[in-house]
Amino acid sequence: MREAMRPDTYTHGHHESVLRAHRWRTVQNSAAYLAPWLGPGTDVLDVGCGPGSITVDLAERVAPGHVVGLDNADAALRAARAATTRAGMCNTSFTGADIYRLPHADASFDVVHAHQVLQHLTDPVAALREMRRVCRPDGVVAARDADYGGMRWSPDDEGLDRWLTLYHAIARHNGASPDAGRHLKTWAMAAGFAETTCSATAWCFSTPEDRSWWGGLWADRVRESSFATQALAQGRADSAELDRLAAAWHAWAADDRGWFLVPHGEILARPGND
Repeated sequence: MREAMRPDTYTHGHHESVLRAHRWRTVQNSAAYLAPWLGPGTDVLDVGCGPGSITVDLAERVAPGHVVGLDNADAALRAARAATTRAGMCNTSFTGADIYRLPHADASFDVVHAHQVLQHLTDPVAALREMRRVCRPDGVVAARDADYGGMRWSPDDEGLDRWLTLYHAIARHNGASPDAGRHLKTWAMAAGFAETTCSATAWCFSTPEDRSWWGGLWADRVRESSFATQALAQGRADSAELDRLAAAWHAWAADDRGWFLVPHGEILARPGND
């Protein structure tokens, strides 16, 4: 039973700059900890699949197993369906649904996967309980989330400091948990899993190409995505400040010393038998 009834707000939204980041993700760079569980014939539920780049990779690894991608945003689902069509994958399907009320019977999947999802929820424990319900007793629920409080960069920059403070404020206003990576184990224990294996990995952006991509997409986000809309609506920033933050991102990207670390917590949680 879900304890909180407050609706969830996706802090990032679905602007092109957000989907640009999501399309970059694969099993290799975003779910390597799960790879040993992705054998042929494995049935997978990909919760919060976004534009489907990880979903496609999952489908390739588990064929002839079936992968169901789930999201609550029509734009993301359209992009995911297009991605699987381009890849020629026939073992995928997609559905729009509420993570707290998954439209699947108990014990339907061998793997239930969520990447960068729990951090945006008002009740991540309830979501994990529901993911546990649809996972087979000998299967695994896998979750990976960033920890914004652990992000580090060089050189030091007051604009990026302000960006992070602003992001924390907006996410917490939404009832979300921007530092979710460090809380995954605690949430899994509260959700009643029999056993949880924890790990941590990071993205690191330092090459000229990586800096241009990462800094460019965040410069666009702080001016044009839902992050910008919420910052303005909540009175936390004005347009001039958002322009300054975007400029800070561009300046960081152009600096040969630029380095950015995004740490992630990861869990492989075993449902067990009730």
